[in-house]
Amino acid sequence: MLELLFIGVSSFIIALSGAMMPGPLFAVTVSETPRRGILTGPILVTGHGVLELVLLFLIISGVGNFLQMKETFIAVAFIGAVFLFFTGLSMFRSIPKLSLNNNINMQTKGSLFLSGILLSLANPYWSFWWATIGIGYLVQAMEIGAFGIAIFFLGHIMGDLAWYSSVSFGIYKGKKFLSDSLYKKMVFICSLILIGFSFYFVYTGIRKLKDFL
Repeated sequence: MLELLFIGVSSFIIALSGAMMPGPLFAVTVSETPRRGILTGPILVTGHGVLELVLLFLIISGVGNFLQMKETFIAVAFIGAVFLFFTGLSMFRSIPKLSLNNNINMQTKGSLFLSGILLSLANPYWSFWWATIGIGYLVQAMEIGAFGIAIFFLGHIMGDLAWYSSVSFGIYKGKKFLSDSLYKKMVFICSLILIGFSFYFVYTGIRKLKDFL
């Protein structure tokens, strides 16, 4: 019982501390919440979580070694950089047309789910985390059995959900203090963050490539 509690709590804390570090998912949560609503963070995390659940099963099936390969990191870094660059560019180009009064339909809500998946895939440090820390915790959880794995994953996803739900809640509740002008400035900053991460991922990919060669 104590082992399960330790796995669940520690998994939650580590996921929460990782989620609190600004990244692509955080930038999109901040930029989209004012228009798309309080569920923006939870929907993004749902997409992120479904992807992690699939990855969890793949790791159990033996894909962990593949994630630890330098080639995998390099490929994800370059492909992710391209995706983040064009996502940031698209966000930047949409600024003149942005308005807090825009109506967002359910179809766009669905795109948040997909964004949660794609933004995670585009981040090489996400796969690297699972190839190192994630596998380490998973090995401990597997010693307890299927229930241990379930507690590990539940604690992990709840950490992500707690943070991004809090971010969306805080921004949404402060929406009455936002003007269209201020909102556009927020989106501008977030677009620069995404583009900045794209260049950073290119840099890390090149650095790993040099080590590989």
